[in-house]
Amino acid sequence: MWRYEALLPIDRPEGVARAAGGTPLVRSPGLDDAAGARVFVKDEGENPTGAYKDRGSAVAVPHTVATGGDVVGTVSYGNMAISTAAHAASLDRECVVFVPEQTSSVRLELIAQYEPTIVQVAGDYGKLYGDALELSKHLPIDVLVSDVPTRISGYKTALFEIYESLAPAAPDVIALPASSGGFASGIWLGIRDLKRAGLIAEPPRLYLIQTATADPLTRAFEAGETEPTPLSPDETGDTIAHSIGNPDPPSGARALAAVRDTDGAVVSVTDDEIRTAQRRFAVDGGFCVEPASATTLAGVSRLAERGDIAADESVVLVPTGTGFKEMGTSEMEVATETVHRDALRDRLESLLAS
Repeated sequence: MWRYEALLPIDRPEGVARAAGGTPLVRSPGLDDAAGARVFVKDEGENPTGAYKDRGSAVAVPHTVATGGDVVGTVSYGNMAISTAAHAASLDRECVVFVPEQTSSVRLELIAQYEPTIVQVAGDYGKLYGDALELSKHLPIDVLVSDVPTRISGYKTALFEIYESLAPAAPDVIALPASSGGFASGIWLGIRDLKRAGLIAEPPRLYLIQTATADPLTRAFEAGETEPTPLSPDETGDTIAHSIGNPDPPSGARALAAVRDTDGAVVSVTDDEIRTAQRRFAVDGGFCVEPASATTLAGVSRLAERGDIAADESVVLVPTGTGFKEMGTSEMEVATETVHRDALRDRLESLLAS
């Protein structure tokens, strides 16, 4: 991502930030039928900690250090917590991560490997975003929440890479999972940068995909509102796409503006659709993606069915995180059989003939 250093608010830093970005854009014809269009996959799971969050942390954490911050923190129980902790560790800075009380042991282990201070917080976790900003005012800690400007500036580099990879062609559609709205804000910032530079005339349509159990952006978009209304606990439910189950997205207004500015849309998908899409990503595309990332394929499939996306259009799906972090947390049954080595040839002949 540092090939775009001139468009970022810091000089190229040391540490793991240098490994962020530069993820591949892969033509994936095996996913065309599921998507109803020509599919390209921008695999953000190949970032250092397996998620697009590294683009934001690669700018936000070194920027904080450069401006005198000794302790960084974040509010997250997923990819942003892991990423912030890793980037702080690589610069020998302390990190404090605030996670929900019920965070799984698998997630805690992934975060803990970088040895941050992990604080499990009881109570309304949704309100911790505001609490964290207050903590930054009163304590010597810089809490890098999801929509700090330095994070947003790092996210736009994914858009630059998509255009550079496809040149001289251009994407018709970019599909992202949507939670806080921060990644959408960054992609939109990149689009506007390219338009100001005279490098693109028409922007790609930006489609944001939410989980149906927590979809304030979808509701606001369909109601014609410019800002999402936070959902109450009674209006939200459990989802396998837990990393995007955000009932009160802090960058929601910007995300909605980005969608409307590019003639895109926001749609929601069910857990069943997400499971199907996650399997299609693996079986038809060869990609291991987390459930939140699988929403992109599920959402584009729905949009194609209703005529919003044409079969000859180029669609960039952006899996924002690897599915390898989720191993051991699903209820998937693995079918295997045991065959003695003496019978292996006969059994394989039987399988291949069937």
